[in-house]
This record gives sequence, structure tokens and C-alpha cells, in this order.
Amino acid sequence: MMDAADNGSALNGAEMPQNPSETRSQPQPQSQPELKACPGEEVWERSRCGRSYKKGAQASMPTDEKQESVSLKKRDQLSPKRREQVEKSPRKSKTHRKVGHRQAHFLHGPSPDIHFGPKASILQNATSIMHIQDPTSQRLTWDKPPTNVLVIKKVKDEALLEPFKELCTFLIEEKHLIVFVEKKVVDDAALAKDVKFEPIRQQLSPFREGYDELSGYIDLIICLGGDGTLLYASSLFQTSVPPVMAFHLGSLGFLTPFKFESYRKEVTNVIEGDARIILRSRLKVKVVKELKTAEVERQYQVQDNGLAPQSHIDNEAGKVFMQVLHVLNEVVVDRGPSSYLSNVDLYLDGRLITSVQGDGVIVSTPTGSTAYAAAAGASMMHPNVPAIMITPICPHSLSFRPIVVPAGMELKIMLSPDTRNAAWVSFDGRRRQEIQHTDSITVTTSCYPVPSICCHDLVYDWFESLAECLHWNVRKKQSRFEEITDSSDTEC
Repeated sequence: MMDAADNGSALNGAEMPQNPSETRSQPQPQSQPELKACPGEEVWERSRCGRSYKKGAQASMPTDEKQESVSLKKRDQLSPKRREQVEKSPRKSKTHRKVGHRQAHFLHGPSPDIHFGPKASILQNATSIMHIQDPTSQRLTWDKPPTNVLVIKKVKDEALLEPFKELCTFLIEEKHLIVFVEKKVVDDAALAKDVKFEPIRQQLSPFREGYDELSGYIDLIICLGGDGTLLYASSLFQTSVPPVMAFHLGSLGFLTPFKFESYRKEVTNVIEGDARIILRSRLKVKVVKELKTAEVERQYQVQDNGLAPQSHIDNEAGKVFMQVLHVLNEVVVDRGPSSYLSNVDLYLDGRLITSVQGDGVIVSTPTGSTAYAAAAGASMMHPNVPAIMITPICPHSLSFRPIVVPAGMELKIMLSPDTRNAAWVSFDGRRRQEIQHTDSITVTTSCYPVPSICCHDLVYDWFESLAECLHWNVRKKQSRFEEITDSSDTEC
């Protein structure tokens, strides 16, 4: 698994060398190399452009490519000093346009060409070209066999104790893996009473949220429960997230496609690398507050399982940069307990777009479009679509409809100067806090998505969840005609 660079992106893509001369100096392979799916890489990357050679096709090369091949041979015969000057010299756009573009199958169509007509093109180092990898090639690969597995169990549910014990016993005794579990789960009185499970319980590695760092140690995450377990697992990793395998043992199960009855076979397939991956993009959120307000909140704020909010204080500006969070579903700004309308301003890439007058606004990922946003009247987007959805909550305007903006754009939310009350913000339903007039919330696409393992594939799983969990487009079908009873239809 590879970590992505933080350039405001969230999905998959194959990154090519930035310097075109590096590609030219390397010998061309006789067959097209196989591209591996790297779930951790970003979607907003440099456009990919290169030659594709078929086996034994050197004799049938186009004239332009033959001339370029001859020029490359001549350049290799130059002196080292002259060769360095040639490599540093800029390439001519005309020669670059003649080079064939490697086309691939993508979810939204072929890889877009960066040249338009004979003279127009996009800069070669532009980061505005989106590449979505072919869904059939988004498969899990292991650089090394996994050794550390994190098991997340739904809390306060005694029905999950037996599945939890079966899974831990299978992972430790049969797969010889190191299993990490929350400390409060290990210390559960019901598990302590089980004498048969005690040897396995002693081999579990407990951790505490906010005190023990898991990044860099966990190879695989297995969730037992509902959608909340996957959201909780996402919150534990604020950088690169290991692959997540979620079993449906909760109430809704929209994000948990696996059935626990076949856990032995499914877990074995994942460990062996036989699984498909869907990259669920996250939102990178930064809350900026005044120093006085932040100090008061820090004194009275209730911590989640001992998680202390990290912050960066800027004394010169009188601001405090609160903890940067990566959320999977949505960021919700609402009016809280106040009876007045919430009035917040929305800025997109530094420009004021509109003001939301109503109960609040939801900024969600495609994964979160089927959660709170769907209840507020938004459309449902496939998780593989690179986008950010903005949905008003009960807007005091009939024409204010939800909108979708491209992934990577920076959205800033602030209270309007003439609003009557403050607002409240929450992140995936957690860490709820008050927002004052001088505070701001910055939201953009995170470069650390959640690689969720598919049961079948990323298309079938999503539509199956729509049908089973949300009963999408479910109605009683119209019956067919048994026989024609109206004689007027058959008259000449």
C-alpha cells in the first residue's frame, strides 16, 4: 500500500515521472507493463502521456516515432556535457503532440487528452486532470503478508461476543496474526468470565483511542457491527488508512457488505490478496478559532475516550488552529439549540458563493451522500465519483437545491456578520463544538481515502446496499394483461 502526497486529492491513479527526459532516457519495453492498483495514491495527478509498443512492432512504427527513435540514438552518442544540455532544453510542443497517448479504460471514459486542436493545450504540470482507475483493476495487493490486524467490535451489543471470539480465535490460532482490540473490549466482564476464551484473550493486544498510536502498525482492519464501526475505524487513522473489511452485524449495514457466516473464506481471500477495493474519499477539515474562545472550550470540553484536541496557536494573529480532522461521511453545521435561523456564508476557493439561511448546511463525501445528506433531499453518488456535495438543511428558499463541486476545491464556512446566533459543527456525528462569528471552517478533499474491501465489486455492492438498506426504487409492480378485453383496439 502506498501513501499519497497531500495535494488535495483522494482517489486512485498511477503517477508518472515529472521530467519527460527521464522517460526518454529509459529503454522502451517490448510489451506494455501491467499497472498495479495503489489505493493510497491521489486522483489529482499529472496527466499521463507516453508511447505504447506492441510486441514485435518496431518494424511497423510510424514515421514520426522512427524519427524520434533515431534522434534518441544520436543523443546517446553525444558527450556527457552536450547530453546534459539537450536534456535541459525544453521540448517542442509539436513533437510532443505527435507522441501517441496511452489510452485506458476508466469509469467515466478514456483518459482525457491534454491537447485541444493544433495549438491549444493544458500545461504539462497541471494538476487539474482527473484520472479514475478502471474499477476492474482496483484490487488489493500486499507488498508483504499482513501480520497485525485491528478488530473493531460494536460496543454495548452482547450478541456480537460469540462472533468476536470466533474471529479472534481464527486469526490467532489458524492465521497466526497479531490482533489489536480496544482496551474496553478486552476488559469486558463477559469475556473475562469465559474460561475457554481466556488463553486467546491473553494474546490480544489492547489499545486506547487518543493514547496509543496505530498508524504504521496495523495492516488490516476488520469491523464487526454496523456503519458506525467503519466510521469509528476511519477516525482512528488520520493519515494513511489500512484496508477495511466490514461484516454486517449491525442495524443498517450500508457500508458493511460481508456476511459473517462465511468469514473464514472471506478473510482468507483478503489475506491472500484476492479482493477488490473501493476508495472512499474523506474530507480534510480545519477549524480556526479565536484564542480566547478556544481556551474556554478546552476547559469545559468533554473528551471522547480520552482524546485530547490537538491545536496550533498563532499568537500574532490571535487565532488557534484546531485539530485537522479527516472525516468519512460529512461535516454538519447547524443552528444548535437556538430557535433562530442559521445564516452562514459559503466560500469556494476564496470567493463568496452564497449564504445558507435555514437550519444549517451539510458538506459530504460521495459515501456520506447516502447518509444525512440523503435525508435532507440530496442525490446519492457512487463512492468512486471524485466530488464534494453541499446540501442545505431546510433552507428558507424554494430554489436552493443541493449542489456538487469537483473534489479538491476548498470550501470555507463562516457565520454571516448579521446572523443572530452562533452555530454548531460536528464531524461524522462526533466532536460537536460551537462556532462563533470570528471562527471559520475549511473543508477540502483529503488525500487519505478509506480503502474499503468489496464483497463482489464496487458497482454491485453499492446497488445491493441501495436496494436492501434503503429500499431504493422498490414498489409493487404493475400486472400484465392476461387478454385483450377492449374490442375497440382490434377493430379496423
